[in-house]
Amino acid sequence: MTKPLPPLRAVLFDAYGTLFDVHSVALRADALFAGYGMRLSQIWRDKQVEYSRLVTTCNDGAHYQPFWALTEAALSYAIDAILLVAEKSMNTMTSGQFDLKNASARDFKASAMAQLMNEYRHLSAYPENRAVLQGLKDRGLKTGILSNGDAQMLDIAVRSAGLADVLDHVISVDTVRRYKTHPAAYALGPQTLGLKVNEIGFVSSNSWDALAATWYGYRTLWVNRGGMPFDTLGTPPTHVGQSLTDITQFFGETA
Repeated sequence: MTKPLPPLRAVLFDAYGTLFDVHSVALRADALFAGYGMRLSQIWRDKQVEYSRLVTTCNDGAHYQPFWALTEAALSYAIDAILLVAEKSMNTMTSGQFDLKNASARDFKASAMAQLMNEYRHLSAYPENRAVLQGLKDRGLKTGILSNGDAQMLDIAVRSAGLADVLDHVISVDTVRRYKTHPAAYALGPQTLGLKVNEIGFVSSNSWDALAATWYGYRTLWVNRGGMPFDTLGTPPTHVGQSLTDITQFFGETA
């Protein structure tokens, strides 16, 4: 007979992509690189995640850098990649012919990076965030963030979104210098909360994050906003939804 699950006592959320829309920067990016805003945003995000894995797995984390630094390095790459694509398509974009050997071109890139990094500090929050977090607190559950973001990044994002009063904990993996999906990152949840891992729900819109958290032992909700297939590695998340409001599935668990 399957052992009943213990009562859920807390829910932790991934931040970037789950509470905060990482592609809300695309509008500003499109103003700078006309027609390429979303593509730039997608390259930026992919490279950001790739860099986090690279510095975690290589030389046992000896090359670790804070998430803000990785985010900036990923943006620099994304801009260079977009410029190459634009050059091949003979599209001059709004900035004119762009050769980074030219001082004015380098100045333009530096200005674009400053604007987009500032945009990243204040990513748009998903509209259901506050109601969902408040609803969990009303049920007597602890709430929190468990994120790759460093403490300053998260503090600004949380305060900008007006969520500080509905979050009990904001946990950054920076304290262990290992990014998700390293087990040391997920261990911060039960360590911080003083709970068993199966007493904690973990919510992420990143399928790889939901999968790794499931492997670690969390009860998980994958927020599949894009209607994508889940990773084909044989371990589904505990629950799947389309928005954070689907967190109510946690309360229908039986065993």
